[in-house]
Amino acid sequence: MMSKLFWAGVLVCLAAGCALAQDPTKVEPKHYKLDFENERVQVVSVHYGPHEKSALHDHPGGVVVSITEAHLRFTDENGKTREVYAKPGEVRWYPPFKHRVENLGETAYDAVYIGVKGRLAASTGSQEPNTATDEETSKILADYLAGLSR
Repeated sequence: MMSKLFWAGVLVCLAAGCALAQDPTKVEPKHYKLDFENERVQVVSVHYGPHEKSALHDHPGGVVVSITEAHLRFTDENGKTREVYAKPGEVRWYPPFKHRVENLGETAYDAVYIGVKGRLAASTGSQEPNTATDEETSKILADYLAGLSR
């Protein structure tokens, strides 16, 4: 009897550990929808309603393209928080990290996350997100994303 209880406890602990940080499309299907995946990239649509929060999850390192304006709070697995303001068409590189997201804004937030798989995704450099937008890139992305929503 004790052996069965022990193994049941081990199984529960393993399942809980796996759920602590996972692919967001599996643990957060309300906020993350898989659009495309192959051996090199994972493309995920992101949607948070006003003041919505996520569970702890992780992504491979990758690029997020903001479709709408946002004020977000990221909380990493150690409790460190960072607030981010995003503009439509803005592009940021994020290294892989486990985090929770909270939309602090009064409007919905939409984005596309392109996760890079393999060795390149692990090349973090800095733990800070890297914003890489210039006016021309922002316009090209905004035009492209506007075409997707039609």
